Amino acid sequence: MDWFKNINFTTILAKMKNSIILLVAAAALVLVSCGGGGSTAGKQKQVTLSAAGATFPQPFYNLAFKKYNEAGGPLINYGGIGSGGGIKSLRDQIVDFAATDAYLSDAELAEMPGEVVHIPTCIGAVVIAYNLPGVTDLKLTPELLEGIFLGNIKKWNDPKILAANPGLVMPDMEITVVYRSDGSGTTYIFSDYMSKVSPVWNAQLGTGKALNWPAGIGAKGNPGVAGTISQSQGSVGYIGYEYAFAQKIPMAKVMNSSGSYIEPTLESFSAAAASEMPADTRVMITNSSNPAAYPITSFTWIILYKDLAYGNHTREAAEATVNTVKWLTGGEAQAIATSVHYAALPQNAALQAATLLQGITYQGETVLK
Repeated sequence: MDWFKNINFTTILAKMKNSIILLVAAAALVLVSCGGGGSTAGKQKQVTLSAAGATFPQPFYNLAFKKYNEAGGPLINYGGIGSGGGIKSLRDQIVDFAATDAYLSDAELAEMPGEVVHIPTCIGAVVIAYNLPGVTDLKLTPELLEGIFLGNIKKWNDPKILAANPGLVMPDMEITVVYRSDGSGTTYIFSDYMSKVSPVWNAQLGTGKALNWPAGIGAKGNPGVAGTISQSQGSVGYIGYEYAFAQKIPMAKVMNSSGSYIEPTLESFSAAAASEMPADTRVMITNSSNPAAYPITSFTWIILYKDLAYGNHTREAAEATVNTVKWLTGGEAQAIATSVHYAALPQNAALQAATLLQGITYQGETVLK
């Protein structure tokens, strides 16, 4: 038994311990490399994306991005800084994507450091919200909107307002116009509509994200305008439908191109979008000829570079960006949009969005496989 006495058990045990440690480490490495189950969503959750822009669709985006992240998608930090700020952020290449309610003009596209793609995400409307004690069924024509927002109709009991609202008792109260003080896609939608229906407006203010308002007070973002209206009797302003709905601010019925006073509803928004979609999706649908359409309706867009290899952007971030936007235009996210009072994309818009996303690249290689 001398051979047995000469065995160094301490050395053997040490070697066995080291082997076990190596085996455990190797197993852990395999699990990590497999992503704990290998799902694409699990990998995306490690990615954080940055985005900024329009406040008009922000209630939809905030909820949708939260749901997508909870399902394993990337964390998306979205800043509601207005469409103008979003466009600038994309131009400066400091975000993964931006959001705007005003599509980029040819001149704006030429200023961008790379080709930009517009992806429609939902349909919303700009409503005329007002604060008048006891008044809940206000009707406004394009001519009245022109007079009020240009500062020519100054009181709520003006004979022109009374003529459009027979039987409605209007207060002897000064009109306070509330407008957006920041670069705003909401302003663009409203002014696009007004420029179509009012030659006087078109000559004096025109269409734009920021205007030289002749009367009223400014507030920042849709939340700022909505808050000012809700706190100020006699006030009126233009805001995204969902903000008026959420804060229970009365909304006027607006006369459309067919001469009908149309209430803002998801159905009347969808009616405005029943038209052809151009290949680049850049189209305004205000003042629709559809008799059932609410006249101040618009698509809203995510904008991103066609090739996502810029700055410090990685391929992982590019894949997360495109997959996020693709999901946003799909059925699950569109159901979220309708739950927060936006109309879902019509089929032609959704199909065109899918086609455009197929063309997004990273260093010239298609992102979606």
